[in-house]
Amino acid sequence: MIFSENLLLCIAVPLAIAIPFLRGNTRRFPVCFLLGLGVCLLSAYISGFFNMAFAMDGRDTAIYISPVIEEIMKLLPLIFYMFVFLPSDEELLHSAIAIGVGFATFENCCYLLTMGTESLSFTMIRGFAVGVMHVVSILFVTFGLVLERRFHSLSAPEVIGALALSTAFHGLYNLLVSQPGIPSYIGYGLPLVTAALLYFLFRKLRGFSA
Repeated sequence: MIFSENLLLCIAVPLAIAIPFLRGNTRRFPVCFLLGLGVCLLSAYISGFFNMAFAMDGRDTAIYISPVIEEIMKLLPLIFYMFVFLPSDEELLHSAIAIGVGFATFENCCYLLTMGTESLSFTMIRGFAVGVMHVVSILFVTFGLVLERRFHSLSAPEVIGALALSTAFHGLYNLLVSQPGIPSYIGYGLPLVTAALLYFLFRKLRGFSA
């Protein structure tokens, strides 16, 4: 096995062993976290395939290919959970957060172990920018699904629209951080600012459902 699968096993096995000892809703987070780990690895495989097939460099792949692949892969388990188990809005949001955190955790671990952890600034960027970005991007599409379901208008075009918003945010982040100077600093701060806005939106949604 390659490095990434070995790392996935080290993170996933303790969580998988712990799940049978949990009960009720406490199982949801580790299960969705594991799904996030898995879809991150699958996304890397798929993005790598398109990178080779179209002979694209790493920057173009990160801007044009990876956001689409990664957001679709994060959405698929969420859509399955929503239509099969019919969770409440809050349960759906909690599951989305766990998938995003799992995805970000695995990606960050791979990058840090590959590039090294000597640079504190690089480590902080991976945690506070890239890590938060993956959570924010899946929350974009999840808030869209929640709002559409509340107004009884959930259909394929609405799902695709919410996915497009999530992908656009992800692509914009990758584009900004690929440019040196001020654009990269804007990109690094974008996820945290957006996360704060989504937090207040989440509180509004909770009040609306009460």
